[in-house]
Parts: sequence; C-alpha cells; structure tokens
Amino acid sequence: MVAGRCGVTAPVGVCQGGQVDASGKPAAPGGRGTPGGRPTPGPIEALSAVTLAVSDMVRSEAFYRALGFDAVYGGPDSDFVSFRAGSGYVNLQVDPANAPLTGIWGRVIVWVDDVDAMYDRVVAAGGTPTAPPRDAAWGERYFHVTDPDGHELSFARRLA
Repeated sequence: MVAGRCGVTAPVGVCQGGQVDASGKPAAPGGRGTPGGRPTPGPIEALSAVTLAVSDMVRSEAFYRALGFDAVYGGPDSDFVSFRAGSGYVNLQVDPANAPLTGIWGRVIVWVDDVDAMYDRVVAAGGTPTAPPRDAAWGERYFHVTDPDGHELSFARRLA
C-alpha cells in the first residue's frame, strides 16, 4: 500500500484518478493508458439509472405510474422511488430546493414498443405533449412531454 497522488492509501498501481507506481508518483506513460499514465476507460455497458429531483412525490409518483412505469422501491409516501425502465431505472427523489426546474436541464429518452399508443396513454394521464408523434430524420418516431417538475421526457422507437 502506498499513499498515491490522489491522497488515499491504495495498493501499488491503483489510485483514484490514475495509475501510480510503488513510490506513489504517477505511472509513466506507455502501454495501455492515456498520456500521463491514466488507464484507458473501458467500454460503457449501459446506463443504469437516471435520478430526477421532484417537489411533490405523491404527484410525481402518480404521473410516472400512470405512464406505465412500475415502482420497484419506495412509493408515494417516501422520499425516493425507483421505477424499472427496461434494464435500467428512473428514480425520483424529493428535493424541493431543486424542483420544479427553472431552466433547461436535458432530456430523458425512453424507448417504447408503440410510440402512438404511449402518446395516447400520456394524454389520458393528463400529460400535454409538445406535439403529436412524428418521424425524425435520424430514424426515430418520437414525441416529448414534460413531467410535473419540468423534466422533459421523450418517448421514441427506432423506425424500421
């Protein structure tokens, strides 16, 4: 074990933020890695989860449940809810200091098997999509809707 440049004691060759040698100095460049001796990141396997700040869990949990998301942890009376979304999760966390959103933050894109049926479901749940489903030049059929706290959701499917 050596104290590496990242300020923690770690086994030789391992340090948060880069490789170190037995003296704790950054490892020499060369071999597998980036300039400065940092290891080359491995391939991204999947996005596990997205966590969204919400101001009212009862309202938000009901919205996502009405869209067809299945809660696997928590519920309307908890501070944290996790919904299964394919092999990943959409999480909601009560954070009134940061929700509802006051500006642009990004978008969560969820692939569904039938975009038009999802559009009908969103409308039936009280959502207001920005436009009806449409085919895009990049090869997807999609539409957007904003959740009760201002998070933009896109429901899409690759065109055949």
